[in-house]
Amino acid sequence: MSAALPEAIALVATPLLIFAARMVDVSLATIRILLISRGLKRVAPFVGFVEILIWLVALGQVVQHLDRWINYVAYAGGFAAGTWAGIVLESKLALGLLAVRIITPDDATDLIERLRSEKFGVTSVAARGVTGQVRLIITVIQRKDLRKVEEIVHALHPHAFLSISDVRAVSEGFFGRGGRGLPLETGKST
Repeated sequence: MSAALPEAIALVATPLLIFAARMVDVSLATIRILLISRGLKRVAPFVGFVEILIWLVALGQVVQHLDRWINYVAYAGGFAAGTWAGIVLESKLALGLLAVRIITPDDATDLIERLRSEKFGVTSVAARGVTGQVRLIITVIQRKDLRKVEEIVHALHPHAFLSISDVRAVSEGFFGRGGRGLPLETGKST
């Protein structure tokens, strides 16, 4: 076997390794940040440990072969691809809880009953808005259930105002379709 063959393999394999390593470590960074922001602080350090090990492999390959511009491109490309993959993973994992606030000037009895029949915890209060009396409906749900809640609201009250925000910590109560069972650590205050 000629000496040119291993060199040709290295010119292809090293950038591919760098690209893949960066893609994985940046995706893990996104997940780690997500875990921290959702209050899942016990899992995040382990994800960070693996993330940095992979990053060191990628960086080591770039530093070892500073004369190859393709490695720089692979490093940057892996970062960009990892950012995209992290965003996709985040939407698929749908970790954590959301507070959904629904405001409607109409009688919301049908909406409240439908949400409760779908096993969502609902708190409803009469309120006063800019144009007069409104009904404020609040539910805390698991992120994965957001689409279902939106479908229910839009079907029954298509002009209702919705406000959705992340919930960092909760205690007690009825949270989403899973009943009282809360995801890891969300029942603890921070």
